Amino acid sequence: MKCLLFYLVFLELVWFGYGQCRDHQPLVPAFFVFGDSLVDCGNNNYIPSLARANYLPYGIDFGFPTGRFCNGLTVADYGAMYLGLPLVPPFLSPVSIVQNVLRGLNYASAAAGILEETGQHFGARTSFSGQVSQFEMTIELKLRPFFQNPEDLRKYLAKSIIAINIGSNDYINNYLMPDRYSSSKIYSGEDYANLLIKTLLAQITRLYSLGARKMVLGGTGPLGCIPSQLYMVNGNNNKSGCVTKINNLVSIFNSRLKDLPNTLNTTLPGSFFIYQNIYDLFHDMVVNPSRYGLVIPDKACCGSGRYGGASTCLPLQQPCLDRNQYVFWDAFHPTETANKIIAENTFSKSAKYSHPISLYELAKLQ
Repeated sequence: MKCLLFYLVFLELVWFGYGQCRDHQPLVPAFFVFGDSLVDCGNNNYIPSLARANYLPYGIDFGFPTGRFCNGLTVADYGAMYLGLPLVPPFLSPVSIVQNVLRGLNYASAAAGILEETGQHFGARTSFSGQVSQFEMTIELKLRPFFQNPEDLRKYLAKSIIAINIGSNDYINNYLMPDRYSSSKIYSGEDYANLLIKTLLAQITRLYSLGARKMVLGGTGPLGCIPSQLYMVNGNNNKSGCVTKINNLVSIFNSRLKDLPNTLNTTLPGSFFIYQNIYDLFHDMVVNPSRYGLVIPDKACCGSGRYGGASTCLPLQQPCLDRNQYVFWDAFHPTETANKIIAENTFSKSAKYSHPISLYELAKLQ
């Protein structure tokens, strides 16, 4: 284990290290990422968790396994690129100590959720509240020494982008697991969505109190379309190839999340929030894959069971060779190709699924 961790740190030093400079001025000072395995870039490598991706074939198109649950880059990686920044390192990695943290950090943790208990059957993971606490530690211990006075630090944080992609696990690793969690027995779909939004609102307000001002809220994707859920219903799907009951649950949460920016932009002075409609975009990618240059929307590129839907990738498993044709890399996560498409439609100047403005426009706001 020690040898593996040393190897991962060495590779991170090579990748995140001092060779990743940019020839142009970045749009914002820093990019801070919060969330789950969709954007985890290796934090779970450093905690005793079953939710890990620090082995091949993960990272096969990145060059080596980093802890990303993907064959290559995540949506957050593309977000950093759109902002003109280097890929930000994981908070828990020793690399974050020697790296210039002024460009940002990634706090995302696989299996994490909005609720503290979400994903507990995987062992250690850092919940969203825990990630906010890590951000507070970053400000006090790593960032404050760089600034001569509190006002300079305040301006730096106010100009930085905060990306939040959380909520999927509160369904697939909590509410939709009645044998392990009691939430579905206690709450209706409406009440559970209300609980998640109420908890999320408190967490976001705490980020605001720490100095965050420009925040991006990523909606939850159509979880009824992922291979793991298709596998569990044994092909009993509707004509769109998705499980309607699950998608309806997620849609309740998203409808409330979509309204949050309108509330937060008025109740938190000086803040600006945008909502990324991942659900509609990703659903369209699944139902109309050819529109995006994709071919296979309902099977995983690697994993066990029928169509790879029973698990994440197995260690040293041979994945599909035509990865750029797949929507899904494993039973839960998109391929690098799919992530790039999502980023293009949510981050770029002409983003159609970002409201009320795009990430590019948010970065430009003074």
